[in-house]
Amino acid sequence: MSLSQTTAEPAAIVPPEPTLLRRIGDTLALFARRSPLSAFWGVVAAAIVLVAVFAPLVAPHDPLMANFRQMGKPPGEAGLFGTDQVGRDVLSRVIHGSQTSLTVAAAAVLLGTTFGALWGMACGFFGGRFDNLSQRAMEFMQSFPDLILAMAIAMALGAGTGTVIVAIAITRIPFGGRVIRSVVLSVKEMPFVEAARGLGASSRRLMFRHILPQCVAPFLILATAHLGVAIIIEASLGFLGVGIPPPTPTWGNMLADSLNAGLVPPWWLVLFPGLAITVTVLAFNLLGDGIRDMLDPRLRGSV
Repeated sequence: MSLSQTTAEPAAIVPPEPTLLRRIGDTLALFARRSPLSAFWGVVAAAIVLVAVFAPLVAPHDPLMANFRQMGKPPGEAGLFGTDQVGRDVLSRVIHGSQTSLTVAAAAVLLGTTFGALWGMACGFFGGRFDNLSQRAMEFMQSFPDLILAMAIAMALGAGTGTVIVAIAITRIPFGGRVIRSVVLSVKEMPFVEAARGLGASSRRLMFRHILPQCVAPFLILATAHLGVAIIIEASLGFLGVGIPPPTPTWGNMLADSLNAGLVPPWWLVLFPGLAITVTVLAFNLLGDGIRDMLDPRLRGSV
């Protein structure tokens, strides 16, 4: 017997599976290469979220502490963003306002879009009279402007954080429902769903095992895009006096408080809360556009 026959063949080297962090890093790197503008605004959005999460550590002062010796001071004299008419630090109030505004907007979008998506999935799957009645209800909800509908609900239920979340969430239901319904109508006719139905899969298994995973990408796009709209609605409700009541700082009621400083309010009381709203909404909207382009197979080659 020759030596080559007695020598065992070396085992094939199998490359290790990439870890979860490696896969996430590769996905983020691909997203940054394909859509650098959206990636930049994604970093801005992430920074805003971090500032909101760590607001008590980042804010230089207590947002509710009044200093009557520093009333109405412009930026530079008493703080980076100045002080309001009772001496509260505007920078601290903007930082804590980001925590309140983002929490309300995220909770409202998650609640409203999720409920609307489940409703739309049921409409698209079952169809028939249930679908017709549901579509008429969604059309009735969409016939009202978002701000008017949210303001009416908030005034009917009373002021409070939970009330504002529910009011904004109701305005998001029809958008999530109609988009997800259109996705389900196309997915349920695909061959793999027909094959599962032919093998005897139940309706619940078809919906949650085969159709629901195909709705995740549209749901993420909807949630990201609607976050900016929810922030604007929350700020508008606070400005009109039917949002979260003072003294809790939000960007909307900070703009409303600036009107109490006089007929022509100091510019820094209007600029900085308005700039925070503008930058935050722009960041989440452009991030949502980039995610949509990334997940849309028809646009992957052109991004």
